[in-house]
Amino acid sequence: MTAEKVTLTAEKETLLITLAAKAGESRLPDSLLHDAYAARAVERIDYDFSKLKVDRNLMIGVSMRAHIFDGWTREFLRRHPQATVIHMGCGLDSRVFRVDPGPEVRWFDVDYPEVIALRERLFPAREGYTMIPTTVTAPGWIEALPADRPTLILAEGLMMYVGVEAVPRLLSRLLGHFAHGELAFDGFSKRGARMILRHQAVKATGASMHWTIEDPYSLEREFPQLRLVTDYHAYDPRGYDPRQVARLSRAARVAVKLFTLIPALGRISRLLRYRF
Repeated sequence: MTAEKVTLTAEKETLLITLAAKAGESRLPDSLLHDAYAARAVERIDYDFSKLKVDRNLMIGVSMRAHIFDGWTREFLRRHPQATVIHMGCGLDSRVFRVDPGPEVRWFDVDYPEVIALRERLFPAREGYTMIPTTVTAPGWIEALPADRPTLILAEGLMMYVGVEAVPRLLSRLLGHFAHGELAFDGFSKRGARMILRHQAVKATGASMHWTIEDPYSLEREFPQLRLVTDYHAYDPRGYDPRQVARLSRAARVAVKLFTLIPALGRISRLLRYRF
């Protein structure tokens, strides 16, 4: 099998962190995601993953976040079996295969052209599934999508890398085109972004973060169509199974406890879901 060489840098390279984390977690005996697609992709990519220093805590943390987004997706599709799903900044995430939507779902994965080209070599085609090679801020691609169904817009691990002024423009275009559905993404406060940028895996890519969110209700005020329905803080017990937290190292479990006890710490990272 031919190895796939990658030359991604900065923000694009961070997709390899989440890929390596999901692949590593899938090999653990108590795996949550069982992401065989991620494991196979890592085996096929010609890249020094060791420089990212993805440890067990990161594997589990990334997989816990992905599991929540998977759950939100499955919940939406149970309510809307003929929905449209827009997965922006999909990277090398295999959500469409993990969720395995029904035959009447239209699913669009969106990312940079070089990322989509790599996806096409790593992942199989499937009915109802389309990959769109573009930056999310580029003109035209949103307006070209069908808007006749309930729409789930996913942006896991994306918004923080989009420009401060570009995020409102992107949201305005999305909400102006799609009549009703849900928007789900994760975000950091300014303090959280500074902390994440110091993480050894992110530092290895040279990525920078731009957009942050301090108050999730601020988006309701800016976009009256939005209604906040879920706001999970970092390792929020409402969103994370305690058995998954128990898999973390002792030091990480202590940190999770502090996030729970000290609201200011918990708010450095959020998983947010809005209805529109």
